[in-house]
Amino acid sequence: MNEQLINEIQRRMLPYLNNKQLLQLGNALTEVFEGVTVKLVPPEPDLNRSDNIEAFITAKRIEGCSEKTLKYYRKTIDSMLSSIGKSANQVTTEDLRQYLTNYQMQRKSSKVTIDNIRRILSSFFSWLEDEDFILKSPVRRIHKVKTAKVVKDTYTDEALELIRDSCMTTRDLAIIDLLASSGMRVGEMIMLNREDIDFNERECVVIGKGNKERLVYFDARTKIHLQNYLNERTDANPALFVSLKSPHDRLMIGGVETRLRELGKRLSLPRVHPHKFRRTLATSAIDKGMPIEQVQQLLGHQKIDTTMHYAMVKQQNVKLAHRKYIG
Repeated sequence: MNEQLINEIQRRMLPYLNNKQLLQLGNALTEVFEGVTVKLVPPEPDLNRSDNIEAFITAKRIEGCSEKTLKYYRKTIDSMLSSIGKSANQVTTEDLRQYLTNYQMQRKSSKVTIDNIRRILSSFFSWLEDEDFILKSPVRRIHKVKTAKVVKDTYTDEALELIRDSCMTTRDLAIIDLLASSGMRVGEMIMLNREDIDFNERECVVIGKGNKERLVYFDARTKIHLQNYLNERTDANPALFVSLKSPHDRLMIGGVETRLRELGKRLSLPRVHPHKFRRTLATSAIDKGMPIEQVQQLLGHQKIDTTMHYAMVKQQNVKLAHRKYIG
């Protein structure tokens, strides 16, 4: 309790003292309170909690985070503060460790989920520290959760051809080819309009995460199948992909996912979903020698570490490289 009180005094003196003076103040207070037990009256409900969260969310929105991400941030932070029952400037490292432990045990959450929560809380408390709302982030001493690296499945060449052959409509075939050859996210694809497609250059501009634009490219087969699909259309909807039935509304993510699941079930292929095409493209590009920086640009990743998670090099290629370079 004494340490918490000293930290609060130092925080309030931040505008008036430099770092050296704050350190000296902390040392003096520690000596004064040595052997003294301080009991604080339970704090009243934190009336500024929502203000702190909204200010943080506003800062993240300016940085370019999507509304979906901001909603997840707000929910995660608010859940933590409600569960602990303290204001942000009173939360300790032990509070957070206990919260994360209880969260994992009660919800049977994976280590990846727990580390995602840790990252969000770290971002929130670091921002509070930078803005001088708290003296020191309580997440500093909570290290990254170690998670097992799982090599996720990709589509084999045979599986891709089976999926293509099983398509009953030109629309589905065009969707499969576009996802497989461009590596774009399904959320980026469903937002495309007809006029966005440059058939001469075989490219289009998509709006990725953080509302960032980037060029993506597709192959000749995709060009032909896209043109066939658009030539068959009789509706006036500007969307690139629409529902098969009238009134032919823009196709949404759920519609694409449902269609792919149906194709996978018909072919007895496990886990057929849009994101798997993206991972397959990244892995194939790396295996064929495409520089990782270019794969990063192709996929629209801000950090190259993210690209490495997508691109898992095939063990057979490692074996061939060993024989080539080492013997």
